[in-house]
Amino acid sequence: MIQSQDFISACTSRDYTFYTGVPCSFLKPLINYVIQNPDVDYVTSTSEGEAVGIAAGAYLTGRKAVVMCQNSGLGNMVNPLTSLNFPFRIPLLLIVTLRGEPQLNDEPQHELMGQITGNLLETLHIQWDFFPDVPEKVGTVLDRAEKEMAKTDLPFALIMKKGSVGKTDLLYDYTRSSQPRATPEGKFRSKPENRMSRIESIKIIRETFCDDDAIIATTGKIGRELFTLGDTKNQLYVVGSMGCAAGIGFGIQRIKPNQRVIVLDGDGAILMKMGILATIGSNEPERFIHIILDNEAYESTGGQRSVSPTVDFCHIAAACGYRQCCRADTHHDLIHAIHTVTENSGPSLIHVKVSSGSDSNLGRPTLKPFQVKERFMKFLAGDNNV
Repeated sequence: MIQSQDFISACTSRDYTFYTGVPCSFLKPLINYVIQNPDVDYVTSTSEGEAVGIAAGAYLTGRKAVVMCQNSGLGNMVNPLTSLNFPFRIPLLLIVTLRGEPQLNDEPQHELMGQITGNLLETLHIQWDFFPDVPEKVGTVLDRAEKEMAKTDLPFALIMKKGSVGKTDLLYDYTRSSQPRATPEGKFRSKPENRMSRIESIKIIRETFCDDDAIIATTGKIGRELFTLGDTKNQLYVVGSMGCAAGIGFGIQRIKPNQRVIVLDGDGAILMKMGILATIGSNEPERFIHIILDNEAYESTGGQRSVSPTVDFCHIAAACGYRQCCRADTHHDLIHAIHTVTENSGPSLIHVKVSSGSDSNLGRPTLKPFQVKERFMKFLAGDNNV
């Protein structure tokens, strides 16, 4: 058995200072320790897949990040690990608990995952080792993880068995200031057939914001249309990991609070990981602008209808703690909404109703995802030569 300080101090010395994840009883000592450690940053996520997106955003700013969860959460992480971390080459240190270990009398829902955890990680092209259970192993295990991630640019996992870490109590008194709930502004004026197109709305957004603003576009046609309007260094096209764009944007803003971040989301994407609204609202990133381009359909897959017509994203975001929430479905209202959210502290949300349809010859990003990542990281670092 080791103590939390043994492991976290070794991580900090290797510049791992950002942690996120979903609690597990096996992880309690580590999570309690990082929550109370002023030298590191910890964000509680609503899902394991969300945590991967947030950690990826932190990584894009140059921070080394750790994601902690129990092995049942690997199921929620498969999509971003395969369609975000793999194509973009984003290494993260994963700490995954081994619930359902054969010799443990664990809960029945952990039985199968306990049998396949290691094999599942290997299937995902993720190398792993067991979490150190004596102080002498901490440095050796972390050095191996560092070496593998440097070689592959992919995550490395530490599988934690029960009782690996000694008890750490949670001593702080958590209180949260009560912010007045935002009142959504604006109304939808147009019939669906008269709404502006999605690419028209993206054009307005690109022309209204600055070249110094980071723009993250969700997977599908939103990213493709952003690229078609002009490929620039401050744009990140999230070509996979549906639902993770907002988490990536939040991770960036968490580390770089002076960097304005604009996330272009779709109705289907935000519905897939709507818990991110609560995470963002709770953490109050002041220069975070979340724009949902809602065509009420899954257009990239053939135009199947989404459930967004019955969803009021502005009221949901306001209830989650967003400071500004606006609606728009005309050019004028969108421009007005952008000015409103840029003049006030966020997090802010703009719900834009757009028409369906796109150019049949719509292009795709010509750079590989890892090339877009590298260019975008240089932009965030302030490298004017990208």
